[in-house]
Amino acid sequence: MDDSLRELPERAKEKYIENKKFFAKLKKRPPKNLDYVMQELHDAEFERTDCLECANCCKTTGPLFTNADIERIAKHFRLKPQRFIETYLRLDEENDYVLQEVPCAFLGADNHCAIYDVRPKACREFPHTDRKKFHQISHLTLKNVVICPAAFRIVEEMKKRVGVK
Repeated sequence: MDDSLRELPERAKEKYIENKKFFAKLKKRPPKNLDYVMQELHDAEFERTDCLECANCCKTTGPLFTNADIERIAKHFRLKPQRFIETYLRLDEENDYVLQEVPCAFLGADNHCAIYDVRPKACREFPHTDRKKFHQISHLTLKNVVICPAAFRIVEEMKKRVGVK
């Protein structure tokens, strides 16, 4: 896994223009069965991918924390939401709550998440490759293929399976 993870940013960079053009076409004319295909590709990839071997998402990026996430996680720690925010979060340039720093404070040395059962919505849904109306999040997918080997493989397979004109 280490070699493929080390090579991932370069491989994603090589595919960036190709992927950007593909997603632009996809956005203009999404196939009717796109969500079905994406769900199938996502499920197939995550049957053979163990995120605990990688955890690059937790090591290199941080999720957005919604108010519901903050309430739920604060309650888990028996903290007031404001105390949780002061301890772990900051406001980014878009006024969203994000982690103060990465890697994630809740990531263990064994790549297990200390708050897995109450983790943020963004973490539960990452890498968003099974999301409905997938064609609407191409900007996010272009970022995710750089950090998530599974997302990279899903997009490569999607380009083979989904014809766009």
